[in-house]
Amino acid sequence: MSFEKILTDLKKKKFAPVYWLEGEEPYFIDKIIDYAEHHILNDSEKEFNLSVFYGKDSTWADIVNACMRYPMFGEKQVVILKEAQQLNDITKLESYINNPLSSTIFLVGYKDKKLDARTKFAKTIKEKGELLSTKKIYESKMPEWINNLVAEFGLSISQKALILMIDNVGNDLNRVETEIKKLAISLGNRKNITEDDIEKYVGVSKEFNVFELQNALGKKDFNAALRIVEYFSKNKEAQSFLIIMLPSLYTFFSKVYQLFSISAKDEFSIASQIGVTPFFVKNYIQASHNYSFQEVEKVLLLLYEYNLKAIGINNASASHYELMKEFIVKILVKK
Repeated sequence: MSFEKILTDLKKKKFAPVYWLEGEEPYFIDKIIDYAEHHILNDSEKEFNLSVFYGKDSTWADIVNACMRYPMFGEKQVVILKEAQQLNDITKLESYINNPLSSTIFLVGYKDKKLDARTKFAKTIKEKGELLSTKKIYESKMPEWINNLVAEFGLSISQKALILMIDNVGNDLNRVETEIKKLAISLGNRKNITEDDIEKYVGVSKEFNVFELQNALGKKDFNAALRIVEYFSKNKEAQSFLIIMLPSLYTFFSKVYQLFSISAKDEFSIASQIGVTPFFVKNYIQASHNYSFQEVEKVLLLLYEYNLKAIGINNASASHYELMKEFIVKILVKK
């Protein structure tokens, strides 16, 4: 069952006896657990009919005993197991899951991993309960996801602000939602999120960031690239970004490298084949026009070399700023 269907059913008070929520993306698991914990029961019912366990601090027997109780002063009780991946002997929950009480709503949050679907335990869960298996959202899908979330708050977001948000937050869905909530409060009566808002409230410079560095290198603009790197070297709050610049640039130029073997001409097809959103594809196409195949190969080799130097391999004392400056000179300054 999908995240949306489970949440919709809970809101309509259409309950299954068991919900098993697993996988790589904690955001969807947390949203369902949070709703169940705070909204299925009213305040007076929670005192008697809500039980919350944590895998690390609980036993399977305690959890089963809680599930087997009947609700007091109400029709339903809610039993929640958080961080279930830390529970010892978790498969011993099978006896209850195989024959659950209709008056108990049992939710299990099993993060960062999935059960082996071939096991008897996993087959029992699939047969007797509702299973949600989550995956991380690819960054190419993030613009659509953020636009939908922004719309839920009654807001809109400019394309440049969207790019800055993704560049700063990546595909950390919990953080994205936190930042949008903060923006919704900070905007007051305004409804459109701009790049100035991202700079002011999220804390990322609209001029000095990894995305703008990619653009500068893609355009072979030496002065712009150097200004961005110098900004990071002098701004103490931004210095941590130096650590992620090289991997981000490697991803960028790897996708530029792919363009040399793609026959598609329209931007949508190109974006689909290299795994980026159409919003960004023009930057990759521009870079493929400014660099030859051999030049991109050289950049990728240099990125590998300087990534090793950034973690201290074959580098005795050079700072991150010195390494980045040296890297930019090697790819943009002709000898």
